[in-house]
Parts: sequence; structure tokens; C-alpha cells
Amino acid sequence: MNSFARRLADIEPFRVVEVLTRAKQLAAAGRDIVHMEAGEPDFSTVASVVSAAKASLDRGETYYTPAAGIPELRQAISRFYRTEHGLDIAPERIMITPGASGALLLLAGLLINPGDGMLMTDPGYPCNRHFLRLVEGEGQLVPVGPEDRFQLNAEKAEQYWQPNTRGIMVASPANPTGEILSAEQLRDLHALCERKQGYLVVDEIYHGLNYGVDAPSILSITDKAFVINSFSKYFGMTGWRLGWLVAPEEAVPHLEKLAQNFFISMSTMGQYAALAAFEPETRVELNRRRDEFAARRDYLLPALRDLGFEIPHCPDGALYLYAGIQRFKTNSQQFCLDLLENHGIAITPGEDFGRYQADQHVRFAYTTGLARLEEGVARLRSVLG
Repeated sequence: MNSFARRLADIEPFRVVEVLTRAKQLAAAGRDIVHMEAGEPDFSTVASVVSAAKASLDRGETYYTPAAGIPELRQAISRFYRTEHGLDIAPERIMITPGASGALLLLAGLLINPGDGMLMTDPGYPCNRHFLRLVEGEGQLVPVGPEDRFQLNAEKAEQYWQPNTRGIMVASPANPTGEILSAEQLRDLHALCERKQGYLVVDEIYHGLNYGVDAPSILSITDKAFVINSFSKYFGMTGWRLGWLVAPEEAVPHLEKLAQNFFISMSTMGQYAALAAFEPETRVELNRRRDEFAARRDYLLPALRDLGFEIPHCPDGALYLYAGIQRFKTNSQQFCLDLLENHGIAITPGEDFGRYQADQHVRFAYTTGLARLEEGVARLRSVLG
């Protein structure tokens, strides 16, 4: 029998999905599971967005759209950057994608030749390096710890820059740590990429889920960077699989060509639904939900610290707490398995996010209600003493 492609050996499972699948199996069997594993907001999509989708179906909007997305949505996102950040981003630079994952695939196809690499943080979102591997590139993992606030700075990036490095990929706010890059840090990373003639890609999918601090966009610094965003997190539309990509003007025709081949077009219904996400009444509800996420963080962070988890900084964004388990165990995979199977607590092992001290960390997602978080903490207290 012929073997499958060799790249499969380098593409690891997305462990959080495996944890979620097992947690749902246990729940289906009658177990009470406290879900703190998935980075999926527990709020259903805002009613106005659902209504807009239904209206689009009633109008018969069920056909292919342009590969870059419907003009109305590209224009709406352009207005969003103007009102939210004071930035003038031409709609023609904005491409609608099937989730942020679609944008990552497009960028891998655009930027990476076989053998090329991109610097990225370890820990970080695991799928980034796997998209690069798909096109015969590599994610060049840079270990970052609490002393770096788990972010990549220009000094460390230059230290790890290799002859085959094509650029830098960072996230702000970041998964799994929730840490935000300052405008100065973004400016320094951009300057390094300019000097090295490399590309800068910034994942901004958790913009809007920042708590009491600003999360600057790289677009306020340069129009040469690539920005990934999504309707999944702040906008609460995970299952709609819709995102966007902002690119330098000269890159858009090439990205559009790739999108034509990879996707043909995005969900038509989803695109018309997303128009309602920018309406004032929708934003009021989304901001209320953001404030509830902040309250959950403010409960869970001190509670976990009191139990002995090591969380050196209060993260300013996203939906996560990246916690050290050194006091309890140094095998996060086994630690998480035991908590799930024996105590009904679902969290994600650090191995999902890289290699650097991964077995000493776990990720808690505060994507469930406060009462369930309290139940999870009570169970942890009974287990850990």
C-alpha cells in the first residue's frame, strides 16, 4: 500500500479538540463536566446577526460571492477600522476568509517557499506552524517565558533569525497567554522585518477582548504588515467560519488568485449575517459580553493562584490563563487527563502550544459561566488540597 504524505508526521493533533471531544463523550454518558478547555465563547451568536442571516436566505442570497468577499462586508470592516482605531484602511486591502484559518492558509501560500521559515512564539497557537508545514515551510519556535510576558520582542527575534527566515508571526492578544504587544514592541518588530527584508504577520483575532487596556493594531504603524482577524471571538460567530485578512495593496491580487482556487468563495449567508455584527445595538451586546469575560478572568485568576497554580502576570486580553503546574506535577498531559477522567474538569495541556516548558503548563479558558467556573475551582480544591 502506498504511504501517505511525509508531512503528516510533522503535523500534530490539535489536542484541545481531542480534549473537547472526550469531554463531550463523558457528558453524553451522564458525567457532569466543567468545560474550561475550548477557546470558544459560550454565548450564542447575537440575535441581530442570526436575523440578518435568515433575511439573506429569504432574499435568495445562496450563490457564490467574489473570492475576496462581498463588497458590503469589506466596506463595513473598513469603517470598523476607522471608528475603532482611527485608521483609513481601503476596502480593497481587506479579504474575507473562511475563518482566520483560511487567512493563515492564504498567507502560507503567499509567503513561504519550500524550506522557508517564520519566527513565532513558543508557546503559541499550534496551527500556525502546521499551516507552514503544509507548504513545506517551518515554524521557527522562539522560547518565551514570563520574563518576556510570553511575547516575542525584536531583540529576541533578531537573535533567532536564521538564513531561511522569511519573517515573524505574532499574536496580540495571544493564545494561550492573553498577553498584548505594545505599540512600541510592534514598531520594533516592524523595523526588524524592514531591516531584514522580511514579512510581519500579526494575528489580531482577540481584538475587542482586551480588558481595560488598549490593544494597538499593527496597521496603526505600517501598511506593509499582514493582519489576520476573525468573527469568531469578540463577535461570537465561531461556527459561521468567517474571518478577514488585511494585506498590502500589492499582495491582494495574488491572495485573491489563491482564494479563487482554495475556497471559490466564503459562506454567502455568513457574510450577510456579519454585516449586522457592526450595528450599534449589536456592539452594545458584544461589549456587555466582553465585560462578563473580564469578570470571569478577575474571579478565576486569584482563585487559581490561591490553589498553587503559577500565573505571574494578569493577562490583558483573550480568553485564557496560562498556568504553571510545577507545584503539582510536571506532565501536563497526564495532569489534564486525570482531571478530566476522574474529576470532570476539562482543561488543555501545555503541549498543545509548543515545546518550551510545555509539560509544566496548562491553559484554562474562561469561556463558561461564573457559576461553572466556581464549580471547577471547588473540584480543583478538593483534588489539590
